[in-house]
Amino acid sequence: MVEIQSITPPLRPLPGTRHAHLYRIPAERPILSLDVSKDQLVTTYNDRGPQPRQRFTVPNTPAGIRKLLARTPTECCWVLEPTGRYSNLAVDQARSAGRDVLLAEPRRTKAFLQSSHVRAKNDPLDSDGINEYAEARPLPLYPRPTPTLEQTQQLLSARRGLSQSLSRLRQQSRELPLAAAHLAPACEQLQQQLVAIDKQLQALVDAPEHAAELGAAQRLDAVPGIGTVTAAAVNACLQRCVFSHPDQFVAYVGLDITVRESGKKKGKREISQRGDAELRRLLYLAAQSNLRCKQSPFKDQYAREKAKGLTHTGAVCAVARKLAKVCWSLVKHGGEYDAQRVGVQLTRAGAPCAAETEASGSG
Repeated sequence: MVEIQSITPPLRPLPGTRHAHLYRIPAERPILSLDVSKDQLVTTYNDRGPQPRQRFTVPNTPAGIRKLLARTPTECCWVLEPTGRYSNLAVDQARSAGRDVLLAEPRRTKAFLQSSHVRAKNDPLDSDGINEYAEARPLPLYPRPTPTLEQTQQLLSARRGLSQSLSRLRQQSRELPLAAAHLAPACEQLQQQLVAIDKQLQALVDAPEHAAELGAAQRLDAVPGIGTVTAAAVNACLQRCVFSHPDQFVAYVGLDITVRESGKKKGKREISQRGDAELRRLLYLAAQSNLRCKQSPFKDQYAREKAKGLTHTGAVCAVARKLAKVCWSLVKHGGEYDAQRVGVQLTRAGAPCAAETEASGSG
């Protein structure tokens, strides 16, 4: 007698280029959702059948994760929110054991949970909500950076903290002139630490053995206004997250245009300011630095946006959006930066395409 083995339906991306990074979990595959904390994993197992959901709570340790692997079948999809380094152990062990691990994006998951009838909030209920969200919505794969990208991200995070501290101390020095002498050594020390981190980032980008992960940062550095820090941050983001269209990256950094209108009320067009605030700040500063260049296609775009009647901030945001799209293209398709190709996006009829005209929105 021949034993018939069940075939696990694979995860398939959604059709269309804009949603190719999203996967809908097949109805035949179980779901294990995890609410991750420093010490424990509160999980909900859903076999997608008539059986009620089961809850497991295990320590956030290798032994605890092995218990989850033993209790759930191989075809089970794991779903969890990003919680920094506390999630990495579960993601790595699950993938090593052949599990598909998907990401529940925090902002969308929170909105989904708020729309439910459950009014309380605790770890078991959050785990149940993540399970329901994964069953209802397509999700991206959980991004897990390589050790090189992990080091780059931690250096960028440390640099951001040092830079913010330096800005606060310099502001205090101006507001407290009689105490400025005591703050000056701390400012100098922080400045030295920033220089040291910048040198380490540059060494990582220039190292031949890191070309696969950080090689795109060298090409980004050739874009006017993009320096080593911005290039490393943009490259790390585009390596970690999958954006099948440049507008997705623009929206991720919060430079996309939103409008609120209702009836006769006409809302103001402005950027959404959602997503990665630090990356948005770096791209905005890169756009501003183009205004000081002697010759730059982005400086010319700023002049065109101002001629249309945009404010200074709106025109700079339009340039920052264009910079984000150029960076996405260089990382996605490779190649070198070519100033002659910036802004030259024509249809077959010779008229500007939507991607070119979209960047003229106000900020």
